[in-house]
Amino acid sequence: MAAAFKTVEPLEYYRRFLKENCRPDGRELGEFRTTTVNIGSITTADGSALVKLGNTTVICGVKAELAAPAVDSANKGYIVPNVELPSLCAERFRSGPPGEEAQAASQFIADVIENSQMIVKEDLCIANGKLAWVLYCDIICLDYDGNLLDASVFALLAALKNVQLPLVTINEETGLSEVNLKQKNPLIIRKHPVATSFAVFDEWKSSYRSQASGLYHQSNYKTQRSKEAHRQSNKKYNTKVNKKRALFKNGFVKIVFVTVFTNLLY
Repeated sequence: MAAAFKTVEPLEYYRRFLKENCRPDGRELGEFRTTTVNIGSITTADGSALVKLGNTTVICGVKAELAAPAVDSANKGYIVPNVELPSLCAERFRSGPPGEEAQAASQFIADVIENSQMIVKEDLCIANGKLAWVLYCDIICLDYDGNLLDASVFALLAALKNVQLPLVTINEETGLSEVNLKQKNPLIIRKHPVATSFAVFDEWKSSYRSQASGLYHQSNYKTQRSKEAHRQSNKKYNTKVNKKRALFKNGFVKIVFVTVFTNLLY
């Protein structure tokens, strides 16, 4: 009965819980989901992690390969993230090519990697213009129950910290690469991004469009102030708004979802 009511009247369904200051799963409004992480879950990967954020379960595997760097970035390696939402993780997903949500999640992860500078691509270069590492980061959702981006960033960071790369050198006489599997080094993780999603739920109608827009611009304004404060007082964090999504009903914005990531500088 509750599931049918949630499907027919989703706003009223959540509004009733909000009036009681609790969530449908029994948590208080400000209470975090139970979080667990298992490092090194995939033995065939160079680094991996399984993250559970409540019921949402995401696994990330990192595979490292050697390749020639691009001509226009001869001193940089590559990081290629990919988020998969298979049909087994939720009923609304179907088998086949990646859907819009999976593509958006992959782009979000790519933006976090680039903007946070968690890994500097120059660190992946082995020989300038000759050889560099390529890190393929496959993120697969096993159980979708919300907070996908938060869990994905967490799993990605944990998997990258689990990566051990073998020592690779270029033989000057033959010009071929030589891999020393006995000597491995961890990746240099320079920043630790943490994604946080929150929702602004309100029953306002036509005026809510400007409210939502104002929220986004206010967040950007605070971001700029945070960056300036960091430059002046060397604070330990800064915040960047990365993605904003809205759920429309009857032509009006009802719920605004905002995902930010905080870059921990240690």
